[in-house]
Amino acid sequence: MNCVPVKGDGDEICANCGKLGSDAVKLRNCNACRLVKYCGVDCQRAHRKEHKKACKQRVAELKDEQLYSQGHERLEGDFCPICTLPIPLPTESHSSFMACCMKQICNGCGMAAQKRGMRDCLFCRTPPTDNSSDALARIQKRVAKKDPQAIYFLAQQYCFGKKGLQKDMRKAVELFTEAAELGSVDALFSLGNAYHQGHGVQQDNAKAVEFYKKAAMHGHADSRFNLGYIEVKKGIGNHDRAVRHWLISAKMGDERSLEMIKKAFKAGLATKEQYAEALKGYQDAVEEMKSHDRDEFKALVGGNLHEALEGLSELER
Repeated sequence: MNCVPVKGDGDEICANCGKLGSDAVKLRNCNACRLVKYCGVDCQRAHRKEHKKACKQRVAELKDEQLYSQGHERLEGDFCPICTLPIPLPTESHSSFMACCMKQICNGCGMAAQKRGMRDCLFCRTPPTDNSSDALARIQKRVAKKDPQAIYFLAQQYCFGKKGLQKDMRKAVELFTEAAELGSVDALFSLGNAYHQGHGVQQDNAKAVEFYKKAAMHGHADSRFNLGYIEVKKGIGNHDRAVRHWLISAKMGDERSLEMIKKAFKAGLATKEQYAEALKGYQDAVEEMKSHDRDEFKALVGGNLHEALEGLSELER
């Protein structure tokens, strides 16, 4: 088949030969960009060189549209299962993790339970254990059932050498990978960190960014912040992309993102409107995370936050 390239385009003509689409001639979109249509494979091949640049640009635009339009809501695991409120960021500083049921309980609910003399897990009522072997056995039981959160938690124990396990980053990465494949967004973030830092794997920034992107599009605030930071490291021309990332995470309640936008605004790299939007979004997020028990916890601990958290950690299964 001989095709003669033509100038011009349209919704229902072949981008290469200009043949009109009809009941007899079925046109098909370019699978990558969907900007143009072709009457057949030969026309698509003939037009490839001319179309390549525009196609590549549009594919990048589509990926950006997906990256910045998704993941504006916090992860389900970021909400306390007792009071159902989002846990302040970073969640590990404002909650205790229950290894018995893989739930994150906010400090407000933990303190309220202690005041009532409750020592068992607030969610599943499992009695506490101070024995690392018993705790590890509970985790392994859920790991055997392919619980992604349990596999992720076990990976963390290898990552930091806890629960009687020897520190082993290669094993941690292996488990993070399994957990991510089963749906753990936190594991995607940890894989991003591993490749970014070269811990347990060969350092690879491109892979790190891909893992951060996947996690960010599911609502992972730390991944979104890291993507913004990586954009800044690329050079001043990427500050706009960085600010777009930080706007999303600031509205989730991430104070670091708000501070970065504030710095960018002072440096003339973010607009007044962007900073105002980030500040309003951050304040709304913080307000949503407030509760009487959490406020009481903050007032009670005062400057002794570390000591208070140590006390609450007794709840951790």
